[in-house]
Amino acid sequence: MKIEDLFSVAGKLAIVTGGSRGIGEMIARALVANGARVIITSRNAAVCDGLAAALGPACISIPADLARMDEIERFAAAVATHTDKVDILFNNAGASWGADFDNFPESGWDKVMDLNVKSIFFLTQKLVGLLERAGSADAPAKVINIGSIDGQHVSDLETYSYAASKAGVLHLTRMMAKFLAARHITVNAIAPGFFPSKMTAGIAEEFREAFRAATPLQRWGNAQDMGGVALFLSSRASDFLCGSVLTVDGGYATTV
Repeated sequence: MKIEDLFSVAGKLAIVTGGSRGIGEMIARALVANGARVIITSRNAAVCDGLAAALGPACISIPADLARMDEIERFAAAVATHTDKVDILFNNAGASWGADFDNFPESGWDKVMDLNVKSIFFLTQKLVGLLERAGSADAPAKVINIGSIDGQHVSDLETYSYAASKAGVLHLTRMMAKFLAARHITVNAIAPGFFPSKMTAGIAEEFREAFRAATPLQRWGNAQDMGGVALFLSSRASDFLCGSVLTVDGGYATTV
C-alpha cells in the first residue's frame, strides 16, 4: 500500500502517440520523470525528435502519420525493434476540424475520423502481442485512450467530426476493455477539458475565455493535472479500472 509501489512506473515501457506536444508531451514528460522508458510518435519528425532529445536517453522518437494504415504498420514494426513488450499505450494522437454545417468538407470528416478513431483501434491491434507479453492477471498491461469532454456533451463549436470521433473513442474504449481484459490488458480513457495545446490555440480567444469562466475551478488544465491522471492510469493503482472514463476538466462537462 506504499505510494512508491502503487503509483510507480519505473522500468515500464510506454508509448505515447501524438507525444511531441500538448497533452501528449505532458504525459511523456510525466512518465520519463518517474522512471519509465517512453516511445513518442507524431507526424512532425523535427518536433518529435527534438522532444526526445530534450528528455534524454529514456525517450525514443519514431515519427509516423498514424492516420495511414501503412504508417501504423511501419510504426508497430519499428517499436518491435526497440522492445519485446509494451506495458502502457497512450492513444493520444488527434486532430480537429471546424466549419459550419453547410460547408463542412468530407476531407475534414475523414482526416479527423481516421486519426482520432481508426488509428486507436488498428494501432492497438498491431501492438496487442507486445501488450500481452507485458500483462499478467496480477499486473495487466494498460491501454489509455484520450477522448474529450466533447464526446460527453454538446459543444458550442461546430467541430462535427471531432465531437463524433471523441464520442466514438469513449465507446470504443468500453468495447476494447470488454474483449481485451481476458488477455490481461485493461483499456480506459481520459476525457480532457480545456488544456493549452496547438489544437486549442486555434480556438478564438472569446471562446477560450468563456470556457475558463464557465469552469467551476476557474482555470484551464495544466501539465500537473494531466501528468497526475496519466501516472495513475499507468500504475498498479488503477489495475481494477476497466472500461472507465476519467473526466479531467475542472468540472466543466458535468456542470455547464
